[in-house]
Amino acid sequence: MERRRRMGPTFSIADISDRTGLSYDTIRYYEKIGLMPTIRRSKTGQREYDQEDLSRIIFVTKLKRTNMPLKEIERYMTLAANHEYESCYRILKEHQLKIEAHINEMQEALSVMNFKLSHYEDLIEHHSKPRG
Repeated sequence: MERRRRMGPTFSIADISDRTGLSYDTIRYYEKIGLMPTIRRSKTGQREYDQEDLSRIIFVTKLKRTNMPLKEIERYMTLAANHEYESCYRILKEHQLKIEAHINEMQEALSVMNFKLSHYEDLIEHHSKPRG
């Protein structure tokens, strides 16, 4: 990915780590596998991230937390960099449907869990009463 010139505040890798919860190694790995454009360096060789870099890393983190594989995220980022918007849309739409299906499964599991907990509360209350 090509590096663009932006003005505005810059962030160190420590800042990015603090804001995203990612380790330095993970951030560097994301750069290495192409999830980030080439990161600008300061005169002393330190990485300098801008707001767009931070936003991109946050987005990657959110995709990763929804169980999108890194290879798929990488594919999406490449397509986005190449302005292949229809392909980007398809990837995100397909992933959205997977997330929604997972949420529905989790809601069903939660309903069963709530039913069981209510049942156990009733049993506990019934069995803890003094018998007369």
